[in-house]
Amino acid sequence: MDWLYTLSGFVVGAIVGLTGVGGGSLMTPLLVLLFGIHPATAVGTDLLYAAVTKAGGTVVHSRKGHVEWRIVGLLAAGSMPATAITLYALAHLPKQGPETTGLISIGLGIALLLTACAIIFRQKLQSYALSHETSFVQRHHTPITIAVGATLGVLVSISSVGAGALGVAALFFLYPKLPAVRIVGSDVAHAVPLTLVAGTGHWMLGSVDWHLLSALLVGSLPGIWVGSHISAKVPDKILRPILATMLVLIGAKLIAH
Repeated sequence: MDWLYTLSGFVVGAIVGLTGVGGGSLMTPLLVLLFGIHPATAVGTDLLYAAVTKAGGTVVHSRKGHVEWRIVGLLAAGSMPATAITLYALAHLPKQGPETTGLISIGLGIALLLTACAIIFRQKLQSYALSHETSFVQRHHTPITIAVGATLGVLVSISSVGAGALGVAALFFLYPKLPAVRIVGSDVAHAVPLTLVAGTGHWMLGSVDWHLLSALLVGSLPGIWVGSHISAKVPDKILRPILATMLVLIGAKLIAH
């Protein structure tokens, strides 16, 4: 089974390298639906998997000056308390009980549907924000950024999904004049403490499979490298609709599961 986990890590890593979409939106449902991993274990393991893989990306973006640390701080001001509260609530649910399984499965399904919408409508959101520079959102982007961080904290803690495409879409809407590379760099940098804190919390709750984590990392790290190098050769207009459709189908299945 180990080689299947490693192969899955490679495939998901390659897709992340190709599209830039967070691995959680693919890895967690893959572990739940294909391998039958308990949802809580899948989420906890994937959170630490994301923390490791995105830490490398943060170093690269930071060295190139692509991280807006003020935005990262605002997001973290919302996400860290929200993550702590969510983990506290999860700690009071039975780990393998139907309540926990149902909550995580539904939360994961909703997060995947929102991620699909973020992929499809990201450019339209940015265009709308650019044409409404004096709107309420633009005039109050600081507290709204904190609120976005809090929302991501809850979603990521429950489902491990949201730190990637959802965070990027929200930042494009809030900061439409910021270069795309800085949006992505800031989102990746925020994802590291968010997934690390949430993953550590799940570890303390007993929801991390370290053997599974190591098998996934062995495959995903070269997968991300391969995907990043061939991304320029694959049309983005083809990849994103396919990925969004796949997330909608998976999300709907998890909600109905």
